[in-house]
Parts: sequence; structure tokens; C-alpha cells
Amino acid sequence: MELISNPWPWYVAGPMIAFVMFALLFFGGNFGMSNNLRTMCSAMGGHKVSDFFKIDLKNQTWNMVFVVGSILGGFIAYRFFTPDTAIDLSQATTDRLAKLGFENAGASYLPPEIFGMENLTSPFGLAVLLIGGILVGFGARYAGGCTSGHAISGLSNLQLPSLIAVIGFFIGGLSMVHFILPLIF
Repeated sequence: MELISNPWPWYVAGPMIAFVMFALLFFGGNFGMSNNLRTMCSAMGGHKVSDFFKIDLKNQTWNMVFVVGSILGGFIAYRFFTPDTAIDLSQATTDRLAKLGFENAGASYLPPEIFGMENLTSPFGLAVLLIGGILVGFGARYAGGCTSGHAISGLSNLQLPSLIAVIGFFIGGLSMVHFILPLIF
């Protein structure tokens, strides 16, 4: 099987996203991964702990199918359609990452300095994962949705709160990369 190394062009992927959004709007659904997390928590017994998770699971089956499809689609794309995991970085980026301790910057999508098993099982790595997970979970709940929900659903519905949230996501992401990440490494 020949591997596909180029992403789909915008004129294919864009209309597919628009079609999914139209279908969700037509059938009264909302797109976003935090909706799926709420459904999973409810299915695993969260409704016994908090009223927030008391939802009609029969009407949310599509959320579970979406999560399974996302995981399966990501696995298939990585395993069968990614010919080379090396990424092309500019020399300035490679030099800056080397100063931060990244030995083989650009050798793979997931640098072992961050995603290696020894880092994920160390106390520092576990603390970063735990704190990051809490901040993302709190932020998604406080913002009334996650990045995909606000950026795709909210902006397509011309919702001002989603525009404000997306601007906040970008400011937070840029601040993390330029100011906080260098302090961690």
C-alpha cells in the first residue's frame, strides 16, 4: 500500500467540516471534545456523583462514536499514512530547541525529551501531566467548552463568547510556548 504523505487540500477538508457542522446544527448537536468527555464520565457513573453528568445517554450515543472514531482515525492516520515522522524545522528553531535541551529537534513529532516513557513516569512528568490536565479541564468547563467546540461550532454560529474564548486560547498558547515552557525546560 502506498502511503499518503500530503494532507488533504483545504477544498476537500473544509467542505467536509462544514457538512459535519451543518448536520450537527440541523440535528441539534454541539461539536466539541469536552461534550464527549462529559458523556464518557456520565457513562462511567459520573451521574451518581454530580448533577452535571446527569444526561440522557441514549441521545448522546453519537458522542461516544465520535470519540472512538477520533482515536481510531488518529491511529490509522499515524500508523498507515505517515511515511516519515521527521518534521522540517528552520535552523533558528532547531538552535533554540537545542538550547532548551532538545537533542534531536525535528526528528519526530513527539520529542522523547517530553514524551519518552521515562519522562511520563517520573514524578516531575506526572506532576506536569496532572497540573496540565486539571488546568485544561477547568479551563474547558469555565469557558463553556473546549478549543474545538468554540473554534469550530461557536465561531461558525457567530457567537461572541466563542470568539473571546478562541482569542484567549491563542494568547494562552503563545504565552505558554514563549514564556512558561522555557522555564520548565
